[in-house]
Amino acid sequence: MCSRPQALFGPWRTSTSGTATGPSVQPRPPGCPGAVPDPPWFPGPGPVAGPGGRRRAAARRPGLGRRVAGLGCRAGRVVVRVVALQRRAAVGPRTAGGLAAGWPAFFVAFDVLQFEGRPLLDLPYVDRRSRLEGLYVEHALTSPWTLCPMTTDRTVAVVWFMSWTDDVPGLEGLVIKPLTSHYVPGRRGWSKLRRRDSTEMVIGAVTGTAARPNLLVLGRYDRSGRLRAVGRTSALRPEASRAVGALLAAAGPAHPWTGVPFAAGWGTRDVLDVTLVRPEVVAEVSADRAVDHGGVFRHPLRFGRIRFDMGAADVPWFGEGPAAPAA
Repeated sequence: MCSRPQALFGPWRTSTSGTATGPSVQPRPPGCPGAVPDPPWFPGPGPVAGPGGRRRAAARRPGLGRRVAGLGCRAGRVVVRVVALQRRAAVGPRTAGGLAAGWPAFFVAFDVLQFEGRPLLDLPYVDRRSRLEGLYVEHALTSPWTLCPMTTDRTVAVVWFMSWTDDVPGLEGLVIKPLTSHYVPGRRGWSKLRRRDSTEMVIGAVTGTAARPNLLVLGRYDRSGRLRAVGRTSALRPEASRAVGALLAAAGPAHPWTGVPFAAGWGTRDVLDVTLVRPEVVAEVSADRAVDHGGVFRHPLRFGRIRFDMGAADVPWFGEGPAAPAA
């Protein structure tokens, strides 16, 4: 089961959100200036090397770097994980070339904030988008330069939301932008719509006590029979805490997670203070599409209910089932 977008449009535009973009940029509707041909769908090869990679790419388009600043972008290839990009960003010029060949990346632009030395923050989004599309046409930009798809067509947006989030690893959903909005630094003016799916996991640990858990640490078994931690929930509501706590039992010393530390969140070194429980109770949760390392959920999961009709053996394998990473 998954959520569907509702009432996306009005004076808004939609573009994809995540570490990948879609196969084409939709033409503007009548009355909106600046249609643009379909850009390449993650064209390749054409890697941008580590530090200085963008400078070398810009050198292939004389004058582009001097004319444009503040391009909103995301670098990444559908098969490249964040950790690989972080590794590339930390190396010197001698190593950058080899890593770029093995882990190619692309420059994906979704906004332009300065043009020929003139700030564009006060222009409405529709005009900034026109300038950005014009740069791609004027310079005939191809790989590694990629233009983030955008549409005002609700039907197209629904296809992106329901299909691309299945097919493209790391693609979480859509970003909704008012056509008339200005860019205000430090203020949220866009809305992010993440796709969420319902799926099942085994409760392996909790914060708080087994009788009154605060949040759940969840796992799935891999094909070798190892229970792998895959995510944690957000804080449970009091009624959910009582209902779940009535079913949990403290684990013995043979628990597969004995001595294992659990990060308090993605990208943090803080560690959760957990109580291990017997991995017998199955929870249904709502998860978005941000999945790392083959099956670990980056963002907190939302607890839905206990699945009394399922045992641990009925839960999808690690890396499989709804919200699994795309192949």
